[in-house]
Amino acid sequence: MDTSTKQVMVSKDPVEKTDQNGRQRTERDTGRPMWSTQVFVQDDDGGDVITITTAGEKPNVKVGQFVTVSRLEALPWATNGRNGVAFRAVEIKAAAAPAASK
Repeated sequence: MDTSTKQVMVSKDPVEKTDQNGRQRTERDTGRPMWSTQVFVQDDDGGDVITITTAGEKPNVKVGQFVTVSRLEALPWATNGRNGVAFRAVEIKAAAAPAASK
């Protein structure tokens, strides 16, 4: 997903992504720890709050900060009659300045 024309702002500090037992999840192939960061994504059509999962070091971002998201993917899922979309990115980092609206 291309976020270059959107403003993305952290709405909840990054936290460990945990399993049902409260243990931090790790990436299957690499064993890197996983993190969940809630953001508000806005463009000319409105905005949405989404939670983005990243792996590796904890994103160094905080609530209210504009960020850039590298290689954001939307991954549809369905389990036990429930469904939704999970969001995954390679990196979330502080942006130099908010993206300009068109």
